[in-house]
Amino acid sequence: MAVLSSVAVTVLTGGCDQEARIILADVDGQIVYASDLEKSAGKALSEQRERLYHLQKQKLEEYVDAVLLTREAKKGRVSVDILLDREVYSKIMAITDDEIEVFYRSNKARLGMDLHAAKEHIRKFLRIKKIETQKALYLKSLRSDSKIETYLKAPAPFRAAVPTTGSPSKGSEDAPVTIVKFEDYQCPFCKQVQPTVTELLSRYNGKIRLVHKDLPLDSIHPRARQAAEAARCAGEQGGFWSYHDILYANSPNVGQENLKSYAKDAGFDVNAFGRCLGSGKFKAVVQRDLIDGAQLGVTGTPTFFINGREISGNQPLRAFEAIVDEELVSAK
Repeated sequence: MAVLSSVAVTVLTGGCDQEARIILADVDGQIVYASDLEKSAGKALSEQRERLYHLQKQKLEEYVDAVLLTREAKKGRVSVDILLDREVYSKIMAITDDEIEVFYRSNKARLGMDLHAAKEHIRKFLRIKKIETQKALYLKSLRSDSKIETYLKAPAPFRAAVPTTGSPSKGSEDAPVTIVKFEDYQCPFCKQVQPTVTELLSRYNGKIRLVHKDLPLDSIHPRARQAAEAARCAGEQGGFWSYHDILYANSPNVGQENLKSYAKDAGFDVNAFGRCLGSGKFKAVVQRDLIDGAQLGVTGTPTFFINGREISGNQPLRAFEAIVDEELVSAK
């Protein structure tokens, strides 16, 4: 993921009206509501809520496991230690030299020592892993014989309010999912993620609206800004997305002569394209996108907002699908 050096963070989030009107402070009669705090620090607060939720979930699972073990031990009139010895430790086979050698060969560079020196360390490590696996299997069997309901709820996902007015887009305005992407035409990760985006649009045909916003990282990609302006000039002739694809197909070669050559090969009016690019007509538009990204806390490219939910970098298709599927379920 290409990274921007420094940005300001100002994000917006939705939420329950009742919670938003909770009073947090009174400064000489000026009331500070929970919604005010969300506007200034919603992203950071959401990240902390997510961390707390995962910790609570982990500890809850551990507590449920402890309840199951204690109950099973009482049924057998034995201690938990004896139960574990019978159902877990006694079933662990001795670690063989062959297992140790296989592990050593696969991890030799990371271990940084010869087989003789590493042997007992590996033996202990492999035994611990086998114990963990066997214990997990036993707990799974206990859970399958029990009715377990948990009521811990994950926090609502943070949603940034991303400005999209006037930005190039494709897909229906009424699509249940809007994906806004911040990109840089010289960014290798942006180029690599394009097939993923194309596949995503194909799989969810008609259900996604895709919006493009520019985030040229001038310090590392000095020609990306002009390439962004060129794509907007192509948009004047109804060819933003075709030119967008041409730029990525040829990235990082986006010098001024390249930009004109691509326009000619694509069948655009080259003279009109050249006048547009030379006039700097879209400088302010691209700069506005850069400012929008900074205000959202975007620090690198590519960065996506799926109905306001942020996902960064050249992520695999399944990472996008997981969020899109959740959003489609919510939309119903």
